[in-house]
Amino acid sequence: MTQANDNIPNRPGAADAPATGNLPTKGGDDPDVRFLAEHTDLSPKQARELIREHGHDRDKLLKIARTMKAEG
Repeated sequence: MTQANDNIPNRPGAADAPATGNLPTKGGDDPDVRFLAEHTDLSPKQARELIREHGHDRDKLLKIARTMKAEG
């Protein structure tokens, strides 16, 4: 006999999805992404990439973000 969980497809990252079903806010759930998107001209996507490349040091991220141009 199979368990009910055997029928659920494996989706990487699905465990981190919000349980509320609401659409994500600007920048999603990451406060650093939201902070960069709100305090610079970067899009949330650009902010995520910057954090992925340089870490979560906000001072460093702000300095780099100020040299970048927002997506058009």
